[in-house]
Amino acid sequence: MQTEQVPKRSPITWVPTLYFAQGLPFFVVMAITTLLFKDLGVSNTEVTRWVNILGWAWVLKPLWSPFLEAIPSKKLIVVVFQLVGAATMGVAGLALNLPDSFIIVIAVLAFTAIGSATHDIASDGLYIASLSNKQQAEYAGWQGAFFNAARLFSRGGILVLVGALEKYTTPQHSWSTVFLLMAAVMGVLALYHWWALPDTRTVNTAAHSMSDIADTMGEVLFDFLKKPGIWFAILFIVLFRAGEGQIQSVGPLFLKDPASAGGLGLSTDQIGVAYGTAGTIAFVVGSVFGGYFTSWLGLRRAMVWLVLAMNLPNLAYWWLSVALPSNMSVISAALAVEMFGYGFGFVGIILFIMQVVAVGRFTTAHYALGTGVMQLGFVLSGTWSGAIQTHLGYQNFFIWVTVCAIPVLVLSFFLPKPRTAEPSPTPDEPAAEPAKA
Repeated sequence: MQTEQVPKRSPITWVPTLYFAQGLPFFVVMAITTLLFKDLGVSNTEVTRWVNILGWAWVLKPLWSPFLEAIPSKKLIVVVFQLVGAATMGVAGLALNLPDSFIIVIAVLAFTAIGSATHDIASDGLYIASLSNKQQAEYAGWQGAFFNAARLFSRGGILVLVGALEKYTTPQHSWSTVFLLMAAVMGVLALYHWWALPDTRTVNTAAHSMSDIADTMGEVLFDFLKKPGIWFAILFIVLFRAGEGQIQSVGPLFLKDPASAGGLGLSTDQIGVAYGTAGTIAFVVGSVFGGYFTSWLGLRRAMVWLVLAMNLPNLAYWWLSVALPSNMSVISAALAVEMFGYGFGFVGIILFIMQVVAVGRFTTAHYALGTGVMQLGFVLSGTWSGAIQTHLGYQNFFIWVTVCAIPVLVLSFFLPKPRTAEPSPTPDEPAAEPAKA
């Protein structure tokens, strides 16, 4: 892959906003829509099923990522799909005012999800193509910080705003207003990025047609599936997220449900404060400490502890379901414990994909496939979590979620050794993207 160098602005003018724009539609679709549909009166079973079906966009995106290589300007793709995000969120906001809007909004958000997944590919490709290795390392912190700023904005600020509006108008009108606001934010970001992003052009010297790209992708997939121990790795990755996918899907619904249904009966703005402030900070701190812990102990020795850190704090939800506290400080502290463990343990699966699954001829492409399998583990477990919770009730459900960690805990004692990198024979393998929690 060759790049045509053009005059560029400082990365500080576009890296933070680019990754905020990458994170916003992802967290809108996969995090806050659960509370949107809860406010619309949709059952937990239907909420978790449909939201996780939308998550398939991020599972499957490695399959179409190589075909974007045929488009030289990643800047053009980024701006176009930011506008797609703005348009679809705006349409979803308007549709919320219609009767029986649930199916319409789901259909519109499917386009938001596909557009966001495609935007991920293009924005990561632009980042890689436009920055030197040194710059990529320098701005990696900005990249992660502003992706998580989108988490804070959506799970914190947006929910607080919705909750404030719900005191004066209906939930439908409150959510409609906020979706139109988010559409405006994405539109402004798209216009800004049309000015700020470098138009680094990629010139593909090996694959000149869609059929060539398809052949390369076939080789990448074949090489991935013939890796030693790959089916063990796939099983481990899927099971690693079995508890997480369920707790992240049902947890917000538990906070929202009234005490008569076994929940805490929090308002939307209270959930925003608990998740968006203490929860997000705890997640980031846990992620940093998890990285240092794994670096100190080594991946194989650390994995058992990472699995435990990922899953045992889910018992904080069980305690909340038993105690049913009303004090927001107590609730926020319990959620912070769970989110700290989530961030701490999540490091393990990222490093497992990097050091065990992705190493080989097509490192970046295999990393992308590994993260697709990782997202698959999340959506498979999350899809049925609402039905399981409805059957078990909240207290038994949170115990069940903790028990779901046992299979991956057993597998963690049999991890293969991290592999040594092999040089790739082709410079044109599809690029990977940072994984999402």
